[in-house]
Amino acid sequence: MSRRRTVSTRKKLAILVSAAAVAGGGAFAMASTSNAAQTPPAAKTLSAANSTVCQGLATALGNNERFIAGQKANPDAQSAARIANRDAVIAQIKVQQQASGCAVGESAQDSQATQPAQSAQPAQQQTAQPAQTAPAGNANSGAGANTGGAAASGSAQQVCKGSTVTLSGEAGAPAASSNQFPAGTTLRVTNLDNNKSTTVKVTSVSGSCALLNNAAFEQVREPGKFLIRRALIEKVG
Repeated sequence: MSRRRTVSTRKKLAILVSAAAVAGGGAFAMASTSNAAQTPPAAKTLSAANSTVCQGLATALGNNERFIAGQKANPDAQSAARIANRDAVIAQIKVQQQASGCAVGESAQDSQATQPAQSAQPAQQQTAQPAQTAPAGNANSGAGANTGGAAASGSAQQVCKGSTVTLSGEAGAPAASSNQFPAGTTLRVTNLDNNKSTTVKVTSVSGSCALLNNAAFEQVREPGKFLIRRALIEKVG
């Protein structure tokens, strides 16, 4: 009788150990599944379609690519230097795209390229927009800023109605490039979303009506944005 009880006790202990092992394994599997469910998903890459920042960078990239294409199609003695400069700008824009979580290399053209009918309006139709002139005293205080005095005196001429404005990525003093106005033309660009404006001279050719370099864009931008959707562009000289 004593031997049978000993064997029976050992069997019970073995069964209990096995059950504990199975239960422990199940708990481990559940914990692993729970941890896997809590693992955060990979960061989603943004595109120009769902991000204002990405749209601005894509537009800037497209403008520079269009400029390079134009130089290659009609080269002159300075084309190689201009292309090298814009290649460096494109590389910087791609760095900004990556840092902002945008699709690197995504390119888009400025809205000016799709609205030729609006930009080709006669001057008398373009100047008949006094209500859109930036209010005096709301301009940015940086270099090249303007208070709208020229517009009040009637010497300003609104151009490129409906165009958006972005940056070229180029360094240097505040300046602009344009596909409609020659070097030396003075333009005032006003961001109607914050009433900040900057007055700059056109220094080179680009793929849009008014493309601001980094310094000029900083004077009128909204924080974190690389595109001005509601812009007033005026020729003041």
